[in-house]
Amino acid sequence: MQYGICLLSVIPGRKEATNTSEMVTQLLFGEHYTVTDTTEGWLKIMVAYDNYECWINIKQHTKISESTFNQIQKQDPIYSNELIQVISNKNSNTNFPLSLGASLPFLKDKTLNFEAFNFSFEGQVTQDSQKKTAKDIISTAYLLINAPYLWGGKSPFGIDCSGFTQIVYKLNGYKLPRDASQQVELGTPLSFVEEAEAGDLAFFDNEEGNIVHVGILLDNQQIIHASGSVRIDKFDHYGIFSSDTKKYSHTLRVIKKIL
Repeated sequence: MQYGICLLSVIPGRKEATNTSEMVTQLLFGEHYTVTDTTEGWLKIMVAYDNYECWINIKQHTKISESTFNQIQKQDPIYSNELIQVISNKNSNTNFPLSLGASLPFLKDKTLNFEAFNFSFEGQVTQDSQKKTAKDIISTAYLLINAPYLWGGKSPFGIDCSGFTQIVYKLNGYKLPRDASQQVELGTPLSFVEEAEAGDLAFFDNEEGNIVHVGILLDNQQIIHASGSVRIDKFDHYGIFSSDTKKYSHTLRVIKKIL
């Protein structure tokens, strides 16, 4: 078994082993994974955080030992808690940006040291074990306002609806799967919209009944979600009402309470 870690700001995870294939997710700095298959120039991986499978270009793969992988697995994860912050590679004396939610394995005294790698990071962080409140979840969600929509994206420079909810909940101590169709399996369903509270997740389906969208409920019958960009729209028992088109853009299927 091979193991790896993302040591770039972001790596695209693709559906198939080609640069022109659909991007289904992204790896942020510090995310580790197992290699499950190989082909010429490409690796099929399973991301340790959510067991999501995708293909990455072998040029963007950084190999780590099984021992290092297992050590990361045992740690209480630490994440960058700033929209954008710089990390320094002490080996090459170079700097590059990290986005909100990047992982910081082995962080101690503002340094990351493992195997032959040596980084310094002085930004604000949060720990996975710190389960926070609905108010904190909303505050984190607001950090990503106006982030452009990007299918498969997980960063402020491009994010999709389930990437948005996953990152927001992750930074507040709650683990969600990668896709909306998986996230809907968690939590307790609410019978009425009136029972919903800020921080709850609302899921929306298409004409075939498939879950295709997710957002985070706010107070005052509003929802924050990634659609075109991370934005706030009106919400009721029918679904999401777009202030731009003056029409319903998404049809409500179910509201789930995660906290």
